[in-house]
Amino acid sequence: MRALDIFRSAMRSMQGNGLRSALTTLGIIIGVASVVVMVAVGAGTQAAIKDEIERLGANVVVVTPGSAFAAGAYMGAGTRPTLSDDDAIAVRDTAAGISAAAPSTAGAAQLVTSFDNWSAGVQGVTEDYFAARDRTLDAGRLIDDQDVETGAKVVMLGATTAEKLFPDEDPIGRTVRVNNLPMEVIGLLGRKGQTMDGSDLDDLALVPLSTARDQLFGRSTAKARSVSMITIKVTDQSKIKEGIEEVREVLRFQHRLAAAQPDDFRINNIAETARAQEESSAALTKLLAAIASISLLVGGIGIMNIMLVSVTERTREIGIRMAIGAKPAAVMIQFLTEATILSVAGGIAGAAIGFAGAIVAETRFGMRIELTADPVMLAFLFSALVGVVFGMYPAIQASRKSPLEALRYE
Repeated sequence: MRALDIFRSAMRSMQGNGLRSALTTLGIIIGVASVVVMVAVGAGTQAAIKDEIERLGANVVVVTPGSAFAAGAYMGAGTRPTLSDDDAIAVRDTAAGISAAAPSTAGAAQLVTSFDNWSAGVQGVTEDYFAARDRTLDAGRLIDDQDVETGAKVVMLGATTAEKLFPDEDPIGRTVRVNNLPMEVIGLLGRKGQTMDGSDLDDLALVPLSTARDQLFGRSTAKARSVSMITIKVTDQSKIKEGIEEVREVLRFQHRLAAAQPDDFRINNIAETARAQEESSAALTKLLAAIASISLLVGGIGIMNIMLVSVTERTREIGIRMAIGAKPAAVMIQFLTEATILSVAGGIAGAAIGFAGAIVAETRFGMRIELTADPVMLAFLFSALVGVVFGMYPAIQASRKSPLEALRYE
């Protein structure tokens, strides 16, 4: 038989049992649809984490002070003023591979204008902050070293804060009272967006470090030049671990710590934490896709069972074909073609349902998805392979029938 004849014969056979054929493909449909949805959601989660790494800085390291110890209890990270401006200068000037080291102090403040008010996080920064954090300027100018040296009463606003305080006007040059201290708005920061935990990176205000320390939040009585963190940018992302070790050595030398003494500061690699989340998400996606693939195997077993029943039911047909000259190989190919068509049809339907399910997950449940052709093609090819593998045994059984067996079904 020609290939076209075999295909037509297989289609006629399946059309004669339409409901059974549809139910046979159900396992394949569910398996392919599940794989497509799981992979799309998992890829979307990984893409969101990558975006967050880009926003936070792929080569950014944050150093925070150590914890105070009193009455037999540790008071928590940042309670001991162990970092200062001098530490940031030493790291920037001494450690190789460091492009920026920005000291800063932070706190919450009430921002008030003539018409509105808003509570936001306020950070006291230096000029290095913008390079270290990859913050861009949307309008106006940046805080510079002259502002820090003079304790200038100037402020920069994030996009969200600016929209809350000045919804319908240009804030540049306007006055904002920060904790009752009047300050001139000199610039607007470019948008950064939100992190995965919902934190708004644009809901903040920046002031000169000296202004924040001397006039807003107050100096530490223990250390006059103390800061709440130092943001460090490593030049080469591939050498970030080496950069962290250099920073640790510089800070230990600055703090005159003996070899046996523990660090009185903490170094946090933001990107490393986010990448760990990305790897966990990727592993979970693979696990869920593997679990969903089990239904493909179940669907394959269903195809095999139905095809075995079909071989039994069509014994007379097989015997007549062989009696008029059909080769065993032709009979085997026909039944294998039927199994493959069933599996491929289920794969196509499953891919379509999977695409629809992924879109519903995004629009209805707010999940981020990434639809690509690779997982769909992989699931489709796997479904075709399932049809071939599980259809082989029934096809072989059909090819072994003899014309004499048809007499039993007379």
